[in-house]
Amino acid sequence: MLFGKTPMFTKHLRTCSKAFITAFVLSCGAALAQEDAASRIVEPNSHLTVEGIPPITEDLVQRVSRYNDFRPRKMLDWHPLRREMLLSTRSNGATVQLHLLRKPMGELEQLTDYPDPIRAARFEPKTGKYIVFAKDEGGSEATQIYRLDLDTRKVTLLTDPSEKHAFAEWNHAGDTLLYYSTQLDKTAGTERRKEVTTDVTLFDPMKPESRHKFTSLPGGGWFSFQWSPDDKKLVAMNYKSANETSIWLIDVASGERKQILPQKGSQAEPAFYGDPHFSPDGKFLLATSDRAGEFRQLMKADLATMKITLLSGGIPWNVEEVEPAKRTNQLATVINNDGLFELHLFDGRSNKELARPRLPIGGVSNLRWRGDEELGFSIDSARSPGELYSLNVKTGKVEQWTSPFAPMDTSKFSDSSIIRWKSFDQRTISGLITKPGTGFTGRRPVVIMPHGGPEAQATLGFIGRFNYLVNELGIVLIQPNVRGSAGYGKTFLKLDNDYLREDSVKDIGSLLDWIATQPDLDPQRVVVIGGSYGGYMSLAVATHYADRIAGAVDVVGISNFISFLERTESYRRDLRRVEYGDERDPKMREFLTRISPLNNAQKIAKPLFVVQGKNDPRVPLYEAEQIVAQVRKNGTPVWYLMADNEGHGFARKPNADYYFFSVVKFMEEYLLK
Repeated sequence: MLFGKTPMFTKHLRTCSKAFITAFVLSCGAALAQEDAASRIVEPNSHLTVEGIPPITEDLVQRVSRYNDFRPRKMLDWHPLRREMLLSTRSNGATVQLHLLRKPMGELEQLTDYPDPIRAARFEPKTGKYIVFAKDEGGSEATQIYRLDLDTRKVTLLTDPSEKHAFAEWNHAGDTLLYYSTQLDKTAGTERRKEVTTDVTLFDPMKPESRHKFTSLPGGGWFSFQWSPDDKKLVAMNYKSANETSIWLIDVASGERKQILPQKGSQAEPAFYGDPHFSPDGKFLLATSDRAGEFRQLMKADLATMKITLLSGGIPWNVEEVEPAKRTNQLATVINNDGLFELHLFDGRSNKELARPRLPIGGVSNLRWRGDEELGFSIDSARSPGELYSLNVKTGKVEQWTSPFAPMDTSKFSDSSIIRWKSFDQRTISGLITKPGTGFTGRRPVVIMPHGGPEAQATLGFIGRFNYLVNELGIVLIQPNVRGSAGYGKTFLKLDNDYLREDSVKDIGSLLDWIATQPDLDPQRVVVIGGSYGGYMSLAVATHYADRIAGAVDVVGISNFISFLERTESYRRDLRRVEYGDERDPKMREFLTRISPLNNAQKIAKPLFVVQGKNDPRVPLYEAEQIVAQVRKNGTPVWYLMADNEGHGFARKPNADYYFFSVVKFMEEYLLK
């Protein structure tokens, strides 16, 4: 016989039986645990209103949670006396807070702990004994300014809660901080304010009673205040639209102002001027402008003669950020090279670009000088949500300051690449595409994600939670830069203004045509998802191309241009009218009424998911409520998620987590089946 019942065989049989039984029990236990997780419901927190969304189960949460815990770091400031960084990130709490980093790769020391995020802060510039920071409540954007004393950790409110505020830079003497304010509609009295102003105030944060409002500027579009080296003048940008701004000099003693760019009668068409700074000797003004071509170039204006010299004229892309060194002529800039943000250095005296530093792969942002030799900044990439680095411009040494918080291995996350397609008028439109790895076969479902703005841009970098859709569900993510997007020249930026609004929606229609030609993409399985203006685009695509998509997700999006323009906060209303059109003009009102998704809601035949913050001052709650009610009349499935402690997007992790769990559920229900 082949196997006899020997003692050795019997022992082996008992051993095999135990192993089998153990494996069987473990397998059954895992299956039961999985089945139990699939049946356990995860309830939304008390701040969320949930309508129409199927139950979120524990097994979905377990699958997705790792992708909800990436923690980007943002460079804010250097300590004035020590080589220490002030940054914002999220530690173990629900929101982004202030942290101190005392050495490269050191332990993060959390300084604040609020339910609302903090993203703007500066050290007191003499000794660094306190920090000034800005924060709103519940996403209202009614930002207030506070002082945090580092010795005691005592926090003092410095501003009037009935207005919204933002702070600019300290003066060079280090004893005066400028902040600027505007009224809020909800605190403006029984009548809505007829005239919007920006009030500019100087004060010593240690003596809040010292505040002195020295000028009131017309409109709500005043930004980028910077001091002259002698602290006697300010330079500021007045924003009318993404294509038209001006630069003004303001006398600190008298409050008198004078427009210096563009000079009166100096050019035939409007231009953009931004990011103004004085040179260290106060003789020149540094800024960006597209006055000489399609792109925003780095320029230097002689304040005595107003002769202008271009420094980046040979680079055919926008300069996005300018940070001059305090005492030398070195200029650090970020240049947007087809969606990749690159660090470029210039010599402001010779007007020439310096050698490009060798940095880790990724997009650079948040430039901040320490003295005149060390530059701090953030870098993000497809595999990093954002870490802090410094560059010694004298030696070329690059040093990493923060180590990534790693809920998972990101080394195999997919890079995005640029795609281009022809639109209805043969204009070339571009976007970013992120594809899953080789483990997925067949034609893949697609999520189209239009950006907000509308004058924003999808740029190369970390895609956050949406890595889950790509890596785990095999979905292809496309982020289109339709006409009206920034980064491709001033002509392209204006192609969706006023009566051209729906041409950008047609660009998505042409993208759907392109998807149908790709052998690895499934044109029958497409969902569009966008936030803010991207939310409008999602709704517009749902009305124009309902037969070509599987569903749409609208996050804090415009559903009716008329109600949006009439209800958005007054300090931004005129700025939006320049972009979208003035609803007070009868002809424009008729056009905006006709194209608004709300008035075409009967065409939305595919499932819709609407997400909104109750306190949103930009796109008010009414925009979500009315589209939800109208589309439900069609018998179309509508999911609705509203947070009563959020504004223009979800900033608190518990809310953002539940939102993304719901997005995954939506994709599983309507895209992947």
